[in-house]
Amino acid sequence: MAESRKERARHWQYEELPGVDLLRARYIRKTFVRHTHEHFVIAAIADGVEVFHHGSGDQYAGAGSLALVNPDTPHTGRAGVPEGWRYGAVYPSPEVVAAIAAETTTLRGTPGFVTPVLDDPYTVHLVHQVLRATDEGNALAADTLLRVAVTRLLRLNGGTLPRREVRTAGARLAARARAVLEERMADPPALERLAAELGTGPFALLRAFRDTYGMPPHTWLTDARVRHARRLLDAGTAPSEAALAVGFTDQPHLNRHFSRIVGVPPGAYQRERKNVQDAGGGLLVPSGTWQRNGQQHAWNHGTTREGSRTVRKEGRTAPSYGTPSASGSPSDSPGSPSA
Repeated sequence: MAESRKERARHWQYEELPGVDLLRARYIRKTFVRHTHEHFVIAAIADGVEVFHHGSGDQYAGAGSLALVNPDTPHTGRAGVPEGWRYGAVYPSPEVVAAIAAETTTLRGTPGFVTPVLDDPYTVHLVHQVLRATDEGNALAADTLLRVAVTRLLRLNGGTLPRREVRTAGARLAARARAVLEERMADPPALERLAAELGTGPFALLRAFRDTYGMPPHTWLTDARVRHARRLLDAGTAPSEAALAVGFTDQPHLNRHFSRIVGVPPGAYQRERKNVQDAGGGLLVPSGTWQRNGQQHAWNHGTTREGSRTVRKEGRTAPSYGTPSASGSPSDSPGSPSA
């Protein structure tokens, strides 16, 4: 019983699904700060309730529903019930979704999701089957089921995203400020100095930036730093070096913000990238405590994978948080149901 109250998360990639990130997690006290993703978020809730601020208000996604967020859309995340929420998620890139939409739907332009929450247990089932297929090294099933899931979501809840054009003076001002922050990410100017450089006042800049990007400049900068840190970690840069490169004071500073946006610490994130060619993948690990006194403390010592065979090691065996429980559990062998 106590084990079920612990937070666990795994964020990984599967080499046979290029352009797609994957996540399994159980969160109880985790709070995601306002942030964005470069990819789509398709989060399938298995248990509990997730609450996330999206647009002008809070959205509630319970068991059997999906939390859907388009790229570059500010949102948050937290538990909506004391027991938290358990879910699996796929994060397909805009290019992946656009290719699927072009082949299987009549959508034209840039495809996206119309509403942020969709009650559809069947697609929840499909998303968890995708994750299971990657665990089993079943590339055919993983690719097929991902395409079926995305197609179904676009048919049920898809639309053409509006073009983002800079028209107003405020939007042009915000775009100029963003360009400065991107260029000087490691050593950004204070708000007053930035405004002066752009020929405006601090509050005018703050208002324009928030209206254009859905968050104030300092929040956007933290989000951008974490994005850039992810790219550096993907390229093999050590977390301590990545932290300084993007402007964080030290690695603990990166750890704190990275975990509150990505859901796992940078060390755990990078380890999964290094192991992306390991067909068995890794195990779920504690979502918040990975580094202490400069040393890494991994939880996933219970089992390892060799191909599709699980090998027991000394210690605990990780629970499976990637499949729905009770009435909605996937079959042992992923199939390819029609959309």
